[in-house]
Amino acid sequence: MSDAPTAAGTTRAAGAGWGTNATLAVCVAALVPVAALTALELNGSMPYDPTLGLPDPGAVTRFGLPIARGLRDLTATLTIGALVMLAFVLPPAARDRRFEISGLRGRTLTLVTVTGLVWFWSSCAVLALTFSDIAGEGVGTRRVRQQLLYFATEFELGQLLFASTLLVAGVTLISLFTRSITGVGILVALAVMALWPLALGGHASGSTNHDLGTNALFLHTLAVSVWLGGLAVLALVHKNLGAALPVVARRYSRLAGVCFAAVLVSGVASALLRVSSWSELTTTGYGSLVMLKTFALALLGVAGWQQRRRVLPRLTTLSSSHREFGRLVLVELALMATTVGLAVALSRTAPPDRTAEPLTAAESLLGFPLPPELTAARWFTAWEVDSLWTPLAVAGIVGYLFGVRRLRRRGDRWSTGRTLAWITGCLMLLWATSSAPGAYAEVLFSMHMIQHMTVATGAPVFLVLGAPVTLALRAVRGRTDGSMGPREWLLLVVHSRVATFLGNPVVAAALFIASLVVFYNSGLLENSLRGHTMHLLMVGHFLVTGYLFANGIVGIDPGPKRPSYPFRMLIVMATFGFHSLFSVSLMSSSRILAEDWFDSLGRTWGRSLVDDQYLGASLGWALGDYPLALLTGALVWSWVKADSREAAGHDRRAERDGHRELASYNDYLKSLADREDGHR
Repeated sequence: MSDAPTAAGTTRAAGAGWGTNATLAVCVAALVPVAALTALELNGSMPYDPTLGLPDPGAVTRFGLPIARGLRDLTATLTIGALVMLAFVLPPAARDRRFEISGLRGRTLTLVTVTGLVWFWSSCAVLALTFSDIAGEGVGTRRVRQQLLYFATEFELGQLLFASTLLVAGVTLISLFTRSITGVGILVALAVMALWPLALGGHASGSTNHDLGTNALFLHTLAVSVWLGGLAVLALVHKNLGAALPVVARRYSRLAGVCFAAVLVSGVASALLRVSSWSELTTTGYGSLVMLKTFALALLGVAGWQQRRRVLPRLTTLSSSHREFGRLVLVELALMATTVGLAVALSRTAPPDRTAEPLTAAESLLGFPLPPELTAARWFTAWEVDSLWTPLAVAGIVGYLFGVRRLRRRGDRWSTGRTLAWITGCLMLLWATSSAPGAYAEVLFSMHMIQHMTVATGAPVFLVLGAPVTLALRAVRGRTDGSMGPREWLLLVVHSRVATFLGNPVVAAALFIASLVVFYNSGLLENSLRGHTMHLLMVGHFLVTGYLFANGIVGIDPGPKRPSYPFRMLIVMATFGFHSLFSVSLMSSSRILAEDWFDSLGRTWGRSLVDDQYLGASLGWALGDYPLALLTGALVWSWVKADSREAAGHDRRAERDGHRELASYNDYLKSLADREDGHR
């Protein structure tokens, strides 16, 4: 990637070929509602059945809701794919600087504005039609119009759809004004966030294991969006890329390969939550749609492999024919549009109806049965695998080892101690979120505190000692064509004003203490226990906060300017002193934190809520000691090494200049002695 040619000079006149490509894009997009309506009609989910006793919302809602959903999903895919291509794939023209968005990239950003606008209005239509479908009345009736705002603000499904719509509105508005790569990065984050509420309201999220269902559906939707949207943008702009097309196509191909693997894994996980047997897969409408969608994804995988093996090697010169490339891309787009339509039909089809025992109060709250009493053996055998943090921890270890391997193959050295520190930090994160603390954190306050302290103080210290940013900057190649790769984005984030401010040790320490006090003295603790989103935010916030604090104290990665060693030692002592004071105050408190939540679980074993909270506060106090010892030891070691390097530097300078500084000092002392003798 480092020897990529620029798109400058070879980029054709603005707008060349866009008209024909846009026409083909509209034709391909029409496949989404056609596939959705056809699938719903074939599996019997479209016609209104009066024998069921349900009110009929009318033909407008029955036909309009799948069409609006298909349009929403398609434009969301195009928007996210275009933004990802802007942020990671497309190079600027020669006359443009890396951080400016103009020329071909500017037209792609205009496409984001157009698709974002359609995404917004189709989201509004989905919100209104969903309420019409639930209420069983036509979308134009007075009752639907009057109570739509109430549905959007008071009902969970309405709140999720409304939140996604607001985020889409933010993406569209910002895209109108931003013309920098930093703005594109913000747009990527907002657009991805707009998918999260939709995952929370999906079919799989309503199952007993709703955390896994939500995470799998979100990953599935995001991967499809990047894959399909990126391919659509490549189809629109490939004639304008000129000599840069081979490099851009290879970059997208690697990205598409990762997305295909993510789609496959997340799709299987989502399907298994709803279809548990072969008979349900072959005899139900829901299972038939799953099989059709799987078949379409398999064809997409074959087409992508053909493109990577046969077509991409030929795109080496300007004279290469683009006809085969464009033909294969068109086939892939048609398959992807059909897959999106099948996904819309799948979301409108009822999953297999299973006769099962009613859920207990604990199962409805936790998403899994209440675990048995925590014994010494279950500290080692209890597992509730977190479907987000476990893959991230494993990916962190694999990516780090891959970077170390690349350095060693190049002949560079990397500290084994730092490698072991990083692996230890990732394993601690995995243990805290998926082992006994993860299985019991929502049941016992004491286990929640163990999870919290491991994530906030233990794991971050080891992660910082691993120096991941330094390793990444040495192992990942930079790009020479002006586009933004992983290394360029990492440098941009590390040296940004926000990271510099938050990474200041004083600010990070204040944020660490304030977060602790606010979290446990407000309703945030109970919200994190009740809601999947708040739980993820809680873990992520304390992990990042702890990392920023540890990095400001003992880190070697590029970042904010670190104060002197004595001042850093003072910050460490003050921070953990406040932490101990907070733990002691929690131990002496008579108020039960998240009492309603723990009472509603119906736990009949173990300590009482008062005793368990006292134990948790005591553990919070005790578990602050080993991170304090680690930070102090690492800080003293760095201090000693810094003094040694400074002394060695003085010695080298003295050898080079013939001990000029020492001789000058001796001359100064001699002049003082001569002056004193003369005075006497």
